[in-house]
Amino acid sequence: MEIKPLEDRVVIKPLEAENKTKGGIVLPDTAKEKPQEGKVVAVGEGKTLESGTIKPLKVKVGDKVLYGKYSGNEITTKDGEELLIMREEDILAVIK
Repeated sequence: MEIKPLEDRVVIKPLEAENKTKGGIVLPDTAKEKPQEGKVVAVGEGKTLESGTIKPLKVKVGDKVLYGKYSGNEITTKDGEELLIMREEDILAVIK
């Protein structure tokens, strides 16, 4: 299933949460933190300004990004893939 976001929205596939701590302790599913990193899988055309021009997005497909813990809307595709849809302004940083 292909998703094409509108305007300044992006579709992000969250990266898996860590299974163990830096000290080597294995975490159960209930103790895992919500992921805050993901990969951009689709982007909209850009934000429409009052003048009618479209301001292109700064992120592109394939970028690894950092976002707020509770940002965006979670969706599940027919294939069972979990994705997030959020506005570009909710993205905190691009990870190089």
